[in-house]
Amino acid sequence: MRPKKTRSVKCLPGERCFRPRCKPLNQVESTYVSIDEFEAIRLADLEGLSHAEASRKMKISRPTFTRILESAHKKVADGLVNIKAIRIEGGCCTIAGRERGK
Repeated sequence: MRPKKTRSVKCLPGERCFRPRCKPLNQVESTYVSIDEFEAIRLADLEGLSHAEASRKMKISRPTFTRILESAHKKVADGLVNIKAIRIEGGCCTIAGRERGK
């Protein structure tokens, strides 16, 4: 398996977890969205960029961007439909000019 190329993201999310209030905390399952998946949703769905434009901003190929976005959409849909917490963490990315975690 090839190593993942580092993805460029503009910023970290303000909140790292969104959870349903209709279930007690000890009964809530979670789905995990990576920081690069979060960025893909922000660029494509919030900013309305094309996949080509968004992939250039993230410094990845367009097909890779499309795969990341599809994965993110499935995870968010799983959280909403199945009443799960959506947690944002992890991913192979560079934030504000430095590698995440360094």
